[in-house]
Amino acid sequence: TLIPSFGDYPALCVHPSFPDGGDLAQAPIGTGAFELVSMEVGVKAVLKRRENGAWWGGEALLDGIEFIDLGTDESVFLSSFSGGEIDMNDETSPDFAETNDATGLIRESAVTATTMVARMNMQAGPFTDQKVRQAMQLAVDNAVVLELGVAGLGSVAENHHVAPVHPEYAEIPKVAPDPAAAFAMLTEAGHAETEFELISLDEGWLATSTDAIAGQLRDAGIKVKRTVLPGSTFWNDWTKYPFSSTSWGARPLGVQIYALAYRTGEAWNESAHSNPEFDAKLEEALGIFDPDLRRPLMAEMEKMLQDSGVIIQPYWNQLIMHRVAAVQGYQRHPLREMHLEAVWLDR
Repeated sequence: TLIPSFGDYPALCVHPSFPDGGDLAQAPIGTGAFELVSMEVGVKAVLKRRENGAWWGGEALLDGIEFIDLGTDESVFLSSFSGGEIDMNDETSPDFAETNDATGLIRESAVTATTMVARMNMQAGPFTDQKVRQAMQLAVDNAVVLELGVAGLGSVAENHHVAPVHPEYAEIPKVAPDPAAAFAMLTEAGHAETEFELISLDEGWLATSTDAIAGQLRDAGIKVKRTVLPGSTFWNDWTKYPFSSTSWGARPLGVQIYALAYRTGEAWNESAHSNPEFDAKLEEALGIFDPDLRRPLMAEMEKMLQDSGVIIQPYWNQLIMHRVAAVQGYQRHPLREMHLEAVWLDR
């Protein structure tokens, strides 16, 4: 996972000469096709084609690029497209996908390992009981959450957080939703009358998807209280909530996700998942370079995580964006990266 981790979005690799505590905007040292000219946070960043020293990848086709911060209101993006102020956006939400299509903008999409999970904290009652966690999972039809949460823009997931796009993904038997069995299991665990609080951010598709999960839990007879928090509040205690939903960015390898999110004691292990057997298999898998040789171990870990019941993981997002017809040579990247060195404008 070393090299993929260099390319992960929380990592930032700089030249050895870069000063400690330095500001990339003030002293940009890079090897890309474009050089930073200026950057004003909340307004825009301006880049130009590299002049001082040839770019290692060949010739960039654009003279320059401007990244303009238009805020988060996608109706503003649409107006900017109409006014000729922008040529492409970074991301289109499911709510605006068809609207943008109808204006003649061209949609670009990528199948990804980006997702959301509604996770239960194993160290917080009543989720210390595996039957309670499994009941929650069994009550939810992931295909319904995909449709209601992101308008079907993605693929159904299997509650084990490894995607078909991961090279070591292993296909294991799918578990069909069964609301009646879920409530019976919850009753057996002594929690038929318990009210469960499900917390989420107040943001778009994540809140909508969590609403869909809560609705299905209620349909199964489970008492649910929905709490929606602003980011400034939610992120203060995001790893401590007994039952909450979060989004997860894609990683190139399934073992990366397991090492970050489900290994005992990890900082991002928001479900407090802890299983020594799982940890041992993960340690072994992390030492196997060939994904085909990792796959049998991954199949075992996927089943162990699925059986633990710690997450309801309904879907894998399809990341989409829109561009005008004049933008040529652009492909949507599954990690939401922008590769513009081979892009040109045909006006």
